[in-house]
Amino acid sequence: MKTTKRILVASLLAASVILSIVLSYVLYVVIAYERIDDHLSLAVEDGSDRTLSPGQTYTALTWNIGFGAYSDDYSFFMDGGEYSRGFSEEAVRQNVEAMAARMTALSPDILLVQEVDIDGTRSYHIDERVLLRESLVGYGAVFCQNYDSPYLFYPFTSPHGKNASGMLTLSPYAMQDSVRRSLPVEEGFSKFLDLDRCYSVTRMPVDGGRELCVYNLHLSAYTTDGTIATQQLQLLIEDMCTEYERGNYILAGGDFNKDLLGDSSMVFGVSGEDYTWAQPIPDGVIPPFLTLVAADNAPSCRQADRPYGPDNFVLTVDGFLVSDTIEIVSYATVDEAFAHSDHNPVTLTFRLIE
Repeated sequence: MKTTKRILVASLLAASVILSIVLSYVLYVVIAYERIDDHLSLAVEDGSDRTLSPGQTYTALTWNIGFGAYSDDYSFFMDGGEYSRGFSEEAVRQNVEAMAARMTALSPDILLVQEVDIDGTRSYHIDERVLLRESLVGYGAVFCQNYDSPYLFYPFTSPHGKNASGMLTLSPYAMQDSVRRSLPVEEGFSKFLDLDRCYSVTRMPVDGGRELCVYNLHLSAYTTDGTIATQQLQLLIEDMCTEYERGNYILAGGDFNKDLLGDSSMVFGVSGEDYTWAQPIPDGVIPPFLTLVAADNAPSCRQADRPYGPDNFVLTVDGFLVSDTIEIVSYATVDEAFAHSDHNPVTLTFRLIE
C-alpha cells in the first residue's frame, strides 16, 4: 500500500513539474510576442545615384532562399518532413553562397530575396545578408525584417529555436524612402503560432520625376485561416492603388503563398489534392490596372515534406504584380531543380512606359 502511495505521489509530482514547465513556456511565448512596428523606415545601404529611364529594358528577379536549409534532399518538419534546422552550418553557408553566385551571374537590375535569416537557431546564427552582399558587388541594399520569433521548443530532439528573418531588396540603381508595412495576421491564440508578416516598399527614382515603387513580399503560409493571405494581398493592393493614382509605376515581387497558376496540378501533372495550403487568388482581388506575372515553364516551389523527386507536389507561388504603365517583355522560372532552396528564382524583363 505504501509503495502504491509513493508511486502515486511521485507521479503527481512529475505531472505538476511538467505542467509547470508547459505553463511557463506558454507564458514566455505570450510575453515575448511582439509585432515589429508598422510604417518603419528602412535604411538604404551603399545606395547608387543611377536613375531608371522610361523605354529602357530592365530585369527583376525574385527568389525565396528558404533560410539556406533546403538542398534538394531536405524536408521540413512544418511541411510534414523530417528536419527543423539546416543540416549543418557548413551546409547552410554553402547553399546561400551558391544562390548568391547564381544571382550574381543572372545580374538582375532589381533583386527581391525572401527568407533571409540574420540570426537564427535553424540557420546556425549565420547573417545571410552578409553572404549575399559579399557576392553582389555594386548593389545597394534594403533589409526589411519580417519577424523575430520566440524560441520554439519543437521538435523536442532538435528545436526549431529562435529565428530572426526578413527580406532583402537589392539594385545597382538608386533606391530611397523605403518603408516596412505590417500585414494582418491571425488573431487569438493562433497568432502565437503564425509568423509576423510584412512587405517593404522602396521608391526608385525615374527620369522625368516619377517613381518606380518596388514591393518585396512574403505572404503567410502556415495559417489555420486560409483567408489571411487574401486579406494581406488586399491590403497590399490598396497601397499599390494609392501609388498608381499618384502616377507612379508599380512592381511587386515575392512569395505569394498562393497558387498563381490557378491549378498547378494540371500544369505540372502532379496531384496536389493532399496539399491545400496554396489556394488560387480569388477572382476580383486583382484590379484591372495590375497584371499578375506567373510563369508556367517550370514550378517555382516544391512541397518539402520529402526530398525532391518526381513525385513531389510542385507549384508556382512566386511571381510579380505590375501596373499597366509597365510593358512586360518576358518572364520565366529559372529551373534550378531546387538544388539549394525549395523555391526556384523567377525573372521578369520589362520596360517603363513613358
